[in-house]
Amino acid sequence: MGLLSNRISKESLKPGDHIYSWRTAYIYAHHGIYIGDDKVVHFTRRGQEVGTGTVLDVLLLSSGPARSTVPCPNCTMQQDGHGVILSCLNCFLGGGILYRFEYTVSPALFLAKVRGGTCTLAVSDSNDIVVHRAKYLLENGFGCYNVFKNNCEDFAIYCKTSLLIVDQGTMGQSGQAASIIGGPLAAVLSTPLRLVTTNIYGMAATAVGVYCASRYAADIGMRRDVVKVSAEDLTRRLATGLLQVIEPQISAAPIQAIQ
Repeated sequence: MGLLSNRISKESLKPGDHIYSWRTAYIYAHHGIYIGDDKVVHFTRRGQEVGTGTVLDVLLLSSGPARSTVPCPNCTMQQDGHGVILSCLNCFLGGGILYRFEYTVSPALFLAKVRGGTCTLAVSDSNDIVVHRAKYLLENGFGCYNVFKNNCEDFAIYCKTSLLIVDQGTMGQSGQAASIIGGPLAAVLSTPLRLVTTNIYGMAATAVGVYCASRYAADIGMRRDVVKVSAEDLTRRLATGLLQVIEPQISAAPIQAIQ
């Protein structure tokens, strides 16, 4: 566990690890679950690593790794296009560096991390259960991909914890989404506080404080609007419409959870 980096070696990987790799310019990270034998299960938009259906694709695709035109014999793509795929570790990394997502971190360490999407206060289930969930969702899917509500980090966190946010109109589990939204939110919320201090350093400290507080409150380990849902129950809810995930068309659309 590191303060500045969660980088690890391939030799230290264990089945059930939640891993990720930053893409070009550290614009976003791609997350997955390592299941052993050099294989990773991860969630994509119909087999594409990134793709939101919005203008954000221009930025994301430009930051992605170069793709070979020759299919990798060790990787598979689901025929029904539900987005959960199995890749070899090298293809998952896409030339990037290997990092391990941390669970059950202390509040101090969580807040010390400058950027979200690297750790959580939530408790992980045992590795064998995590691998079972990942393999089950590989066969049955994880709903529609949504960059803010139902992305690769949400998938990996669910596999590790089985926690789902059930309230309508709320963010998913993703720490990356919390960081993206939390930054502008901090700027907006700290603006009224400019009357408290005219010092630029004081204003900056206030903005950082609001940003950290928003990340902390949004973390899956701190939220109270979550429930544990088995992978079998999750896919049943998706199939029967009790849990409806809408794929974004023009703009990112929310997960709508109906109990």
